[in-house]
Amino acid sequence: MGRWEPNARERLAKAALELYSERGFEQTTVAEIAKRAGLTERTFFRHCADKREVLFAGSSELQELFARAVADAPESAAPIDALAVGLDAVSEMFADRREHARKRQAVITANAELQERELIKLASISAALADTLRRRGVAEPAASLTAEAGVAVFKVGFERWIVAAEEREMAHLMRDSLDELKAVTAGG
Repeated sequence: MGRWEPNARERLAKAALELYSERGFEQTTVAEIAKRAGLTERTFFRHCADKREVLFAGSSELQELFARAVADAPESAAPIDALAVGLDAVSEMFADRREHARKRQAVITANAELQERELIKLASISAALADTLRRRGVAEPAASLTAEAGVAVFKVGFERWIVAAEEREMAHLMRDSLDELKAVTAGG
């Protein structure tokens, strides 16, 4: 078994997504994921708490990148424009990952437990963004409202990006979604 080979986390994620797509989330075991990845169950549990988490392993990196980009936006940027900087950074993270994202989202959509975990991830991102905005001097409730709006824009832009016929880059779709939000809130 290739358990000492590098990239165990990536191999586990790839194997899990393949198996979840082929058999379904509920019908796939940790043992099967580990075997497909050429690893042991013990190695699986060193990297992931359970079979749900293998799909969400990059969540903390996504959250950190989003919040850091918002924090690093120019001081003069309005809160919603600081979020636009974060959306651009997140879009770069997903470059060349559209097919993976489509498959992952299909697995999540097919399972209520995974949908719940996805909502928890988005709520965590929103809380981190609100905290970042407060540190930038944005008062409440504006910080929380802006953070929630940013997550909604991310969610809508992401869902548009993974549609099979969609070819535009994620950053373009994020900016379009943000412009739509601005138009709606401006009464346009």
